[in-house]
Amino acid sequence: MDTGNLKKGRFYGVSVGPGDPELMTLKAVRCLERCPVLAAPQTASGRMLALDIARGAADLRGKTILPLHFVMSREEEALRASHQEAAEKVRACLDAGQDVAMLNLGDVSVYATYGYLEEILKEQGYETYRIAGVPSFCAAAARLGCSLTGGMEQPLTIAPGRHADEVLEAPGTKVLMKTGRQLPRTLEALARHGLLEKSAMVCNCGLPDEAVFPALTDYDPAQDAGYFATILVKE
Repeated sequence: MDTGNLKKGRFYGVSVGPGDPELMTLKAVRCLERCPVLAAPQTASGRMLALDIARGAADLRGKTILPLHFVMSREEEALRASHQEAAEKVRACLDAGQDVAMLNLGDVSVYATYGYLEEILKEQGYETYRIAGVPSFCAAAARLGCSLTGGMEQPLTIAPGRHADEVLEAPGTKVLMKTGRQLPRTLEALARHGLLEKSAMVCNCGLPDEAVFPALTDYDPAQDAGYFATILVKE
């Protein structure tokens, strides 16, 4: 088919929230129902969690599902190759004139893989658009029944769990995201800073296997917290 005269599709980054489909925005649902192609991150086991969440809120019948595979590595070369390969898959659909919506857990602007593909495709002249959503740390705070900020003068620091030691001296509330794999080390850092009793954790917020720990002093480090573990450290 000659695609030379076709208008290129637009690439959307769609936030699906932390896990509960009811936390998806109307704008996200409408975008997913409008786009013919849904790009969904897929784990090595075949699971597409973001897609599963979206199916709980939107009618996705008749959609083309485009699985995207990303390596779990910190090596820049491996990550770059993974992002390029995913962008190529998306680009084929955009060149065919199809809009593509990439599903993202939490909010698309917070530690989201979409940003890497967006950068690649924007440089190649494709139109992109982000749809905001509920980030996991906001959902976790609501689940714990606490505020992230005590007042307009209190700062909020957000960092990956592996950077706990670097941010725990900061004033205000600290949010440590995706701490599951580094949890033993993160707990040690909290203990060193005397902050275990001021810390709480929500694992898999909004998902069927959600677990809530209002006080980390009661948490057994040998227990598997899973990848999606969010810790809130109150000042």
